[in-house]
Amino acid sequence: MSDAQWIIDDFAVAPAQLHSALSEPAKIDLIKAGCIQYFEFSFELGWKACKVVSAEQGFSDCLSPKACLRQAFTQGWIEDEATWLEMLDARNRMAHTYDARKALEIYGSSSRFLPALQNLLNTLQSQVQS
Repeated sequence: MSDAQWIIDDFAVAPAQLHSALSEPAKIDLIKAGCIQYFEFSFELGWKACKVVSAEQGFSDCLSPKACLRQAFTQGWIEDEATWLEMLDARNRMAHTYDARKALEIYGSSSRFLPALQNLLNTLQSQVQS
């Protein structure tokens, strides 16, 4: 199994978990925190999958999440670069500081981010299978 297939298989699980978590009523902060964590996993695996697929296709300028997202946009793997940059900002806010208000904003955006994550997954799966 190639590195790309391995990371894409891992990536496939994260948005599914996020979708499942978002399907549950979030009556307590613990469920919201779980959703935020699934979002972070999904985002991390998404940009890292772009990095691995880019490398396997001979693109070497994918050294950071932002560079990988730009590469993915250039390659047509993602359609809405602004949404992905918003996800990057959300991930950075959660990874480097904890503010309950910001966490709730990210929780509120997670369902809006889910289609972009799923679209990238579908696109990368077709890239690797080609």
